[in-house]
Amino acid sequence: MSNAWNQTRQIKILAMGPSMTPEYSQWRDQRVNDNIPVLNPETTRSLEEHLQEEMTKVDQWEKKFQNTRA
Repeated sequence: MSNAWNQTRQIKILAMGPSMTPEYSQWRDQRVNDNIPVLNPETTRSLEEHLQEEMTKVDQWEKKFQNTRA
């Protein structure tokens, strides 16, 4: 996927190369890079924490289901 993106981007740059101003080129590169999400280490959970939370939710739903059947 990224290879296809790079090829497309290179073609655009090649086609527009001499007519782009350095300011526009810098703005365009910044705009492309701003679309890449960056993980916040303070809010990122480990896989184990995430799975533990999901299992807790599953257990709660299971108890509710058993209570409605009884």
